[in-house]
Amino acid sequence: MRKEAKLLLAKSVDSLILSIEMFNRPSDCGRVHAVLILLDHSFEMMLKAAILHRGGTIRERGAKQTIGFDGAVRKAISDGSIQFLRREQALTAQIINSLRDAEQHHLLDISEQHLYLHCQSGLTLFRDVFKSVFNQELHTFLPARVLPLSTSPPTDVEALFDNEVAEVKKLLKPGGHRRIEAQAKLRALAIMEGSISGEKVQPGVSDLNQIAKQVSQGQSWDKIFPGVASINFTAKGYGPSLDLRITKKEGIPVQLVPEGTPGATVVAIKRVDELGFYSLGRDELAAQVGLNGPQTTAMIRYLQLADNPDYFKGIIIGKSIFKRYSQKAITAIKEALKTVSIDEVWKSHGIRGKRKGATE
Repeated sequence: MRKEAKLLLAKSVDSLILSIEMFNRPSDCGRVHAVLILLDHSFEMMLKAAILHRGGTIRERGAKQTIGFDGAVRKAISDGSIQFLRREQALTAQIINSLRDAEQHHLLDISEQHLYLHCQSGLTLFRDVFKSVFNQELHTFLPARVLPLSTSPPTDVEALFDNEVAEVKKLLKPGGHRRIEAQAKLRALAIMEGSISGEKVQPGVSDLNQIAKQVSQGQSWDKIFPGVASINFTAKGYGPSLDLRITKKEGIPVQLVPEGTPGATVVAIKRVDELGFYSLGRDELAAQVGLNGPQTTAMIRYLQLADNPDYFKGIIIGKSIFKRYSQKAITAIKEALKTVSIDEVWKSHGIRGKRKGATE
């Protein structure tokens, strides 16, 4: 093994051991963010070690820094000579990375069962790669007694999200003044949904408020979080030998998101119900944002929503193409209107100001 790969691998094992130690510590002081930060670091170091071991490079030509987490995941699943991750495995890694990002930079309230799912599935993935790439058994570095343990491992994602959404609903009761706590709990759920659905961007306050509204209205969790509803956690074994893996439900593909896509993860569950996701016509979108049709078209051009698959898709039905917009387009327009007036947008992107070749 190359010296650089060997040192990176040793560093990854150190971080993994520390993350497990934090998970099992009796004190809750700083426990969750320590676990996620160290577990995320262990994966980045391990991925880079594996890429080097397979003969790849972890520096772009002329770059001073090594590639980041997403770059390492992309190489691990798409480079033919290096490839060592399946796309379902990449989902596990990118969920942990997104949760770490939220925990390190803002507020995250993740339940014990939710944390356990990601830690145990992360450990399983680490062990799988350790064996397949380096032909080593993780237990030679890690005594079985320190692995995360549970007498009843929470492997049913449906029951987990049912409970989580029910807890959020309690926090949102009128007069409770616990919206910040509800948002912190929703952030963990929204990050998992976004990571699975291909969205790297952390959920904003307006996104969380929209989800909170859906929860308060009694919508079922699988409608609010369709990406999560498209996966399973499958378990094999028990106790310290438990293997826990993310698996997609039958018939739902995991696709590689094109490199350079703004605000996107590396892999995503492909949306199969496109009319459900892109549920708004132009006039329906206008009604939601409080503008008339032409004004909404101007905002669509101004924000270039038609160029972003998160907001727009031309859906072909028969010989006709229908321009459809997602619920996220509502948030994008409302957020933009906080900093720019519709009159300004109309002057530059209205009917007369329509840019040559622009679409909407």
